[in-house]
Parts: sequence; C-alpha cells; structure tokens
Amino acid sequence: MNTKIDLCSMALLKLGESPIQSLLDDTPAAQLGRTLFDPVIDALLASHPWHFATKNFELTKNNDGDFLLPTEILRVLKCGGEIIGNNVISPAETISVTAIVRVAPELFPSYFVSLAATKLAMEFCIPLIGEQNVFRMLAALYETELQSAKFIDSASAPTIGIQNFSLINTRF
Repeated sequence: MNTKIDLCSMALLKLGESPIQSLLDDTPAAQLGRTLFDPVIDALLASHPWHFATKNFELTKNNDGDFLLPTEILRVLKCGGEIIGNNVISPAETISVTAIVRVAPELFPSYFVSLAATKLAMEFCIPLIGEQNVFRMLAALYETELQSAKFIDSASAPTIGIQNFSLINTRF
C-alpha cells in the first residue's frame, strides 16, 4: 500500500534525490510534494477512463430540482443530462452517472503507481534540479509507461462483444 509520501519519494528517487519522511518537512522536495501531489494525480486520473477509478452513481434531484455531482468526481464519462458546473439538468427524477473519481494512493494498482511516480518526477524535475535532459528522459519514460498502463488497465476489464450488429448476424 502506497501513500502520498511513498509516491513522492519514488519520484524523488527517479530524480536521484533523497526520499522524504514527511510532506510537512521544510525542504524543497516536501514543499513540492505538498503543493503538486493532489493536482497532478487528479489530472492523471482524469486523463483516461481508468477502470480502477470508474464509479457509477444514481443521483436524485435536490431541492433546486437539479442533480448535484458528488465532489469526488473528476470527470464525467456518461450522464443522463446536461452538465452545468457541478449540477446536472434533466427532466428525469433520477439519473445514472458514470465518472472518474479520486482514488486514494493506497488503492492504486501497481501499473498506475509507477506511472504516477514518473509523472510526479516530471513535475518536480525543473523546480528541484533544473535539468532539461533529465526532464526529457522522464517525459519519454512517462509516455512509455502511460501506454503500458492503459493497455494493462483495458485488458483487466471484461470485453463486451458486439451485439445485434446486422453485418455480423448476416455473416453467420
């Protein structure tokens, strides 16, 4: 089980830096971790429909006659209405929403842990060590890990066959 400190320490190790013991330390590395961790991980989670971060919600109307999206949602994938801000407008009494949500680092699968640590290392690189060559190397590593993580994530979900497709039905 990995924590924020573990992921920040992995990122720092990728930069050749010493790991941190706490995000509350008064070191540049801890300050970067404290400042950048949540927005970087939220953006990484929202960037792809990760199966481990996908959740379904059944929403009911609030007192204003709208549906309020839960605060844990980072990105809506499917919704039965029009999204305006953090509200959903729909004439229905209940709606289903499929979304990408915040996931605690302790629940990240291993393929995402490495990806997250590399992304954090990229974000820490210029402010902490200022090396463009190291940044480029991390960016290339990140792209490779991203493709691998997407593949693993997609392969871990059950496949749903094409149903009721006339060309397939005609063929058989």
